[in-house]
Amino acid sequence: MRTGQSFHEMWRDLAPIGRHAESGGYRRFAWTPADAECRAWFEEQARSRGLSYELDRNGNQWAWLGDPAAGDAVVAGSHLDSVPDGGAFDGPLGVVSAFAALDELRRRGARFGKPLAVVNFGDEEGARFGLACVGSRLTAGQLTVEQAHRLTDGDGTTLPRAMEAAGYDPDAIGPDPERLARIGAFVELHVEQGRALDLTGDPVGVASAIWPHGRWRFDFRGEANHAGTTRLADRRDPMLSYAETVLAARREAELAGAVATFGKIAVEPNGVNAIPSLVRGWLDSRAADQATLDTVVTAVEKAARAYAGAHGADLDVVRESFTPVVEFDHALRDELARILGHDTDLKVPVLGTGAGHDAGILAGSIPTAMLFVRNPTGVSHSPAEFAAEDDCVAGVRALADVLEGLART
Repeated sequence: MRTGQSFHEMWRDLAPIGRHAESGGYRRFAWTPADAECRAWFEEQARSRGLSYELDRNGNQWAWLGDPAAGDAVVAGSHLDSVPDGGAFDGPLGVVSAFAALDELRRRGARFGKPLAVVNFGDEEGARFGLACVGSRLTAGQLTVEQAHRLTDGDGTTLPRAMEAAGYDPDAIGPDPERLARIGAFVELHVEQGRALDLTGDPVGVASAIWPHGRWRFDFRGEANHAGTTRLADRRDPMLSYAETVLAARREAELAGAVATFGKIAVEPNGVNAIPSLVRGWLDSRAADQATLDTVVTAVEKAARAYAGAHGADLDVVRESFTPVVEFDHALRDELARILGHDTDLKVPVLGTGAGHDAGILAGSIPTAMLFVRNPTGVSHSPAEFAAEDDCVAGVRALADVLEGLART
C-alpha cells in the first residue's frame, strides 16, 4: 500500500467521529461516546496490521511491533481527543501518521533491532476536566492518583465516575515507571500551531523546546442585583473588573513579547437582567522563558486587583496548572535533523512552540522529540486548522525515516 493511500484511508475513516454538524469542529472529549469511537478506531488499526494491542492502567492505548519487553523501544503517536469544536489535525495527525509510517516501513522491507510502537495518550487536551495531558501525566507520575480522582467536569462528574461509565477501572490509574523504562525514544508528530514553516516554505520541521505555560483562574466576586433598578454608583459589578483585566492581559503580553488569553468564562447567576455576583475567568499565558512569563502573569494579577478594588469586588487567583520550559533531548533532536538531512543539503528548520504536548510531559522521564507538519493557515484549536495532504504525506515519510534510523541502530 502506498504511503498516501494508507494515510488517506485512515484519515477518511477517522474524520466523521465526534464532528459537530453545525460548527464543523470536533467534540472528542475524554471518556465520552466520541472518545470511545476513537479508541475503537485505534484498536482496529492495530489489530488489522497484526500489531500487539495493549491498554495501560491509565487508559492510554499502545500498538506494538516487536516485543515490548525487549526494551529501548522507539515509540510514535499523539492523541485523538480534541478541544471544544477543535480542528481535525491537532493530535490525530500524529496517530494516523504513526500507523502510516509503519505501513511505509513495511513497504520498504525495513528491518529493526528494536521494538516499535504507536501510542494514543488519553485526555491530552483537558477539555472535559480542565487539566491537560492527564494520560501522560499519570504515566510519568506528574499527577497523583488523589489529584486525578478530584478532577471534575462542568456537570459535576468526577474523573473516576466518567472512567467507570466508559468501562475502565479508575482505581488502577497511577505512575507507570516500568512502561516508561521500556522506551528508548518517543517521537511525536504534530501539525504546527503557527505559520513558521509556511513562512520558510518547509513541509516539516523539528521542535527545539516548549515554552513555559500555565493556566490561572481569576475569581471576581461582587454583589448580585437587579440590572434595571440598581444605580450604576451602587453596583459591585465584577464583570467590569474582569473586562478590564482581559484588556490588561493583552497589553502586558504585547509589551513582553509573550501571549496571554482569557478564553473561558463562567458567570453567576448568569441572567440577562442580573448584575453578576461572580465572574470566573481562566487565563492561559505562555512565553519563551520563565522570567518573561512571570512578569506577564504578575502584571496581569496586579492590574486585576486594582480593577477589583476600584469596583468594590473581591479577587482570588488560583494557579490551576503549570509546565516549565521543556528542552527536548538535544542528542535525539540532532539525530532527527541528521536523519532527515541525510545525503542532502537540507537543513531542517528547528522551531520552538508555545503549545503543550504529551512529548513535553514525558521529556522529564525519557528522551523525546517532535516533528511539525506545515500549517498554512497558522490556525489551531479551530475547524480552520489545516495541513495539505502532500505535506501530511511528507510528514509520514519523514517520521518513517526517523523511526527506521532510530530503531535499526
